[in-house]
Amino acid sequence: MLTEAGRTFLPHAEAVLAALKDGTQAVQALQEGDHGAVSLAIVGTLAGTTVVEQLRRFSARHRNARIELRTANSFEVSDMVRRGEVSLGLRYFADPSPELVSRQVSEESIMVVCSAQHEWGGKRLRDPGRLRADQWFSLPMTRHHDSFAHLVARQLASAGLDDVPLMTIDSMTAQKRLIEAGIGIALLPESSVHEELRLGTLRTIDVSHLQTTVPIHVLYRKNGYLTGASRTLLTLISNAPVRPSSPAPRNRKRK
Repeated sequence: MLTEAGRTFLPHAEAVLAALKDGTQAVQALQEGDHGAVSLAIVGTLAGTTVVEQLRRFSARHRNARIELRTANSFEVSDMVRRGEVSLGLRYFADPSPELVSRQVSEESIMVVCSAQHEWGGKRLRDPGRLRADQWFSLPMTRHHDSFAHLVARQLASAGLDDVPLMTIDSMTAQKRLIEAGIGIALLPESSVHEELRLGTLRTIDVSHLQTTVPIHVLYRKNGYLTGASRTLLTLISNAPVRPSSPAPRNRKRK
């Protein structure tokens, strides 16, 4: 466990190590024609978006550059970028850290997700109060106000559902498995459920009062070194909106 002095010293130590890595990459760029490796950390659910197609196109056009890809949650993505473990990060919500540049590149729809057997599955529901008896799932609350848990709480409150039973599940994958089993419902990003929606193991409930989006941001260190390949990938991600690989099936019935 870090002491108070250790916690104070840690960001400075991380900055020194990141600067040493920057220097190494800058020297390697002289020998490799500024191609080299492109290290990218993304939130796991974003692997179900068009960012994968962008990475494929980048690899096809820049065969001298290799992509090193890591997945993590949003806060871990920021930590990896800050420590210089990766050059670029792609996460949900902005990161206010002064040592990072956080640029919004897209946004993603958040959907009410239920089991295939749910009475409102695949339907448009005008009265959100009909979902009051359902068990809801959410990720754990954090000290950061820009998080999925806070977003879910805000949307439920805006729909008059702030008193519904809310169970904390620390994994979206676990939430999906519980929903498939008919144990509850949740607000989840579209890219995280597009495969289950395609297979029909999950369905959505179209509730206008609960509709919202979550911003997707690309990150890099403010004073960090970016290879030519990293700058090219950053431009590609910034100019091509990140969207789910395939659209979710649309609801047709209204109630």
